[in-house]
Amino acid sequence: MSNPPLELVLDAKATLGEGPCWDQRSGLLYWVDIKENAVHAYDPHQGTNRTVHLDQMVGAAVARESGGLVLALQHGFHLLDMTTEQLTFLADPEKELPDNRFNDGKCDAAGRFWAGTLSFEEKEPVAALYCLETDGTVRQALDGVIVSNGLGWSPDGRTMYYIDSMTRKVSAFDFEVETGRLSGRRTVVTIPEGGGFPDGMAVDEEGMLWVAQWDGWQVSRWNPSTGEQIGAIRVPAARVTSCAFGGPNNDELYITTARTGISEESLAGQPLAGGLFRVKPGVAGLPTYRYGG
Repeated sequence: MSNPPLELVLDAKATLGEGPCWDQRSGLLYWVDIKENAVHAYDPHQGTNRTVHLDQMVGAAVARESGGLVLALQHGFHLLDMTTEQLTFLADPEKELPDNRFNDGKCDAAGRFWAGTLSFEEKEPVAALYCLETDGTVRQALDGVIVSNGLGWSPDGRTMYYIDSMTRKVSAFDFEVETGRLSGRRTVVTIPEGGGFPDGMAVDEEGMLWVAQWDGWQVSRWNPSTGEQIGAIRVPAARVTSCAFGGPNNDELYITTARTGISEESLAGQPLAGGLFRVKPGVAGLPTYRYGG
């Protein structure tokens, strides 16, 4: 693929920008700043960015079929009414693990919300991946996770892709759309040494994976059938956190970045770190699904 121009759409200077999620119905891009306890709604038509401040860290925000958002917060799943900005608690499957918090999350085609956790130490496999069913129940889908991160599904919905960042790998599972059950875990992508850590992820309509590389200065494109890297979008920030397709034709890739943990000296060399970027990579993404509960 050619090298399309990268556009800075919001010089947000986010501490830990994450979780971009396009909502086709409203034409808004929801994204979060985890360490600033903030949910953002970027309106590309107006060029505005609304911020809702919460009382705890927020790992992911996705649109809800019946209105508002469902969030994976530091302390479990919540609903957010975007009119009143009020939270409604749903469940906290890790209330006995105060040193863990929720991180990245995404909905599947059946409207389930998948989100995983990490420990603040990010060293031991004491975290997990959870599934919030549309009836509001929560089940653990995977355990033994260190840093739960990017999620995605193949165009036919029969394969789920998943990142535990500290492994530097993207795993694939056979996925039952009807039940949400996982099986047959295998590695399909390995980030090479010097490429940082895989973070958030998106899947395009050709079934290729777009992986944000924390400390890798890029979003890379991979063929999960061969494990081969087939493209990259260079980003003027080391800590590239996530990406999501959006726009009227779903052919714009939004990219979030972070400033956290970077020295003032290093930030001087990457002043746009923490910004929200957009690029038209030449391929469209798969639809973004809403939570069905």
